[in-house]
Amino acid sequence: MFIDIDGVRIHYHRSGEGQDVVLLHGWGANIQAFAPVHNNLENHFTVWSIDFPGFGESEEPPEPWTVGDYTELIRKLFVELGIEQPVLVGHSFGGRVSIKYAAAYKTKKVILVDSAGVKPKRKPSYYVKVYSYKALKRGLNLPFLRRYRDDILMKVKGRVGSSDYQQASGVMQQTMVKVVNEDLQHHMPHIHVPTLLVWGENDEATPVSDGQVMEKAIPDAGLVVLKNAGHYAYLDQLQQFLRILDHFLQDEKEEGAANG
Repeated sequence: MFIDIDGVRIHYHRSGEGQDVVLLHGWGANIQAFAPVHNNLENHFTVWSIDFPGFGESEEPPEPWTVGDYTELIRKLFVELGIEQPVLVGHSFGGRVSIKYAAAYKTKKVILVDSAGVKPKRKPSYYVKVYSYKALKRGLNLPFLRRYRDDILMKVKGRVGSSDYQQASGVMQQTMVKVVNEDLQHHMPHIHVPTLLVWGENDEATPVSDGQVMEKAIPDAGLVVLKNAGHYAYLDQLQQFLRILDHFLQDEKEEGAANG
């Protein structure tokens, strides 16, 4: 299904009946990444899987966006679709949007899975790459180098950027820069609903220490660490993840059964 929000065509999938549960995927993924979770939850809830703008079958944003822009898009989408006080399930980048949304608007519960949102501590080599790139960019403004500028910068970006960055379009590359550099820790104390944090013990993209920071910052949060799981902990240990979700959402499941 598709819906137009402020001129951006958004793709989503809805199924089931009961409490609204919204699944928000990570950077570079799409609604298929949450498909096994969606299929399980639809037995007891109204489940929504959404392709963020720039991913899956949704259109790219018209300009580079921030986490706030994505959050506002989700807010408007919820209004259009009649979603009130949802349970948010956010993986990685989807966790960023979930944090910002839940800090400002009403939600029922929040589930953050290997969520981004804590600005990473960079190794010295990272800053060497960044500042070398910026110095090169300035140097290429010299008159005799200008005509080679774009070609050189593209090649250098390919060497210093992450695979996600290299595969993204120009707008999405700039969006990624805005997104990854935003620290959301100041929003976390404003999340006042039960919050479940699920992490893979071997997550290298957003390490368990990020989950521990969130557990301290969010007033009603609990952290579960899954063994033998990485950044996609919910897929690496799917059955265990689904059991944890079932327990956390038991009250909402019972309410739906009673109302049904």
